[in-house]
Amino acid sequence: MKKYGVLLFLMFTLVSFVIVGCKGKQKSKKKASKPNIVFIYMDDLGYGDVGAYGATELETPSMDHLANQGLRFTQGYASSATCTPSRYALLTGEYPWRNESARILPGTAPLIIDTAKITLPKLLQKQGYHTGLVGKWHLGLGTGVVEWNTRVSPGPNEVGFDYAYYMAATQDRVPTVYLKNGLVQGLDPDDPIEVDYQNSFEGQPTGKTHPELCDMMWHHGHNATIVNGIPRIGYMKGGEAAKWSDVDMADHFLAKAQEYVKTHKEGPFFLYYAMQQPHVPRTPHPRFVGKTGMGPRGDVIAEADWCIGEFLKTLEKEGLLENTLIVFSSDNGPVLNDGYYDDAVENLGDHTPWGPLRGGKYSLFEAGTRVPFVTYWKGTIEPGLSDALVSQVDLFSSIAALAGSQAKGPDSQNLLDVLLGKSNKGREQLIIEAISRTALRKGDWVMIPPYKGQAVNEKVNIELGNSPEFQLYNLKEDLGQQTNLAGEKPEKLKEMVQTFERIRGKNFGPVHELNIQ
Repeated sequence: MKKYGVLLFLMFTLVSFVIVGCKGKQKSKKKASKPNIVFIYMDDLGYGDVGAYGATELETPSMDHLANQGLRFTQGYASSATCTPSRYALLTGEYPWRNESARILPGTAPLIIDTAKITLPKLLQKQGYHTGLVGKWHLGLGTGVVEWNTRVSPGPNEVGFDYAYYMAATQDRVPTVYLKNGLVQGLDPDDPIEVDYQNSFEGQPTGKTHPELCDMMWHHGHNATIVNGIPRIGYMKGGEAAKWSDVDMADHFLAKAQEYVKTHKEGPFFLYYAMQQPHVPRTPHPRFVGKTGMGPRGDVIAEADWCIGEFLKTLEKEGLLENTLIVFSSDNGPVLNDGYYDDAVENLGDHTPWGPLRGGKYSLFEAGTRVPFVTYWKGTIEPGLSDALVSQVDLFSSIAALAGSQAKGPDSQNLLDVLLGKSNKGREQLIIEAISRTALRKGDWVMIPPYKGQAVNEKVNIELGNSPEFQLYNLKEDLGQQTNLAGEKPEKLKEMVQTFERIRGKNFGPVHELNIQ
């Protein structure tokens, strides 16, 4: 009996080792699985709006955490100085100037991404990822005439998103409703939505005809249908039960992003979390009103920072931080007065949203496209600083490589090692764009061709980069672009122009004027 007992003990011990060993292998296998991928994409956040990028008058602890514990790029670029083109490049890996339709869109614009085109979410689907969008879309919906009272298609789902919860365009444009997988949420079928960007609806008060009904006054352009006391771009009728609450928007999108992560935590997943701040209208929740002393613009940045912090807590609570790559950036540079009287200029104080750069949103100067750009992956990316030249257009091919795909975007370079901090060799050159005008960044230099048009848009008070002469700047020595060296460096200018024309072509096509009404 004693020998029998010893034999049973040995057998039990052996089985236990085998089980533990199998569990260990399973755990290792799970850790080695494909990482989750999250894009946190801000709207109009400037290079100087983040503490880690030099902001001293504005506190952004959550953004700073990503930047200081991840890899902070000093030469990270959006593909354009405006929203729609940058988002197009982000998802397609193609320069936006190659698509004539990739410009600032009205809320009724058709989808500008060909549904047959390979996109970042599509290629990730093929690699076993569940793909989700939460937040701002602004890449068009439908094929021309949108019927908002039935499923709106094609849209995000048709270009690769399994789940999509979004606003159609921007917070200042109608329709002011949320859509989930093409369906307007909370819509009363007896109160159908009508949207028109040309003609007002008879008898409906607008910001222009009834300013006394506005809680936020318009400065330029935003004087059509009034929703929640805020005059918008475009006219909308009906859909009262479906209209969003502006002050609750940040919380609403945060909750959807958190829900998505919790639902798909077994992964792998790709979440495009496209935040609306600090785009106009700036409507912070009452919790954040007055938090910064800079008025609504500062307060919504603080609100966005809090949302990012809460989202990171969710990832941590679900045990996902060590298997999730986070890319944090903005679609373009900053603007203060972008259509409403919200004291963004008056309450700016010593804060400089553009940092040491020249220009801003809409501009070919650096502040138009050089934006905060951070990669964070706990335990994988070592905290650090990178001066490598990178662009959001490169995320397509880089993320494809990370996921095990051979897909490459037309203009996207695989800079995965750079994004992970394993290399500091970024792009050699880059075409930047602003309202269909393009320029070349190459090495330490930037060349802006001659363009007609106003040098400064007075409504937004931003230098656009237009000049009748070539402009050539050495950014290493003159980051603020104060000294035009085109006349002093003819050989360098010639080299830059030749490179530019080789990529862009000699015939640039029609240049669209910035039309801010």
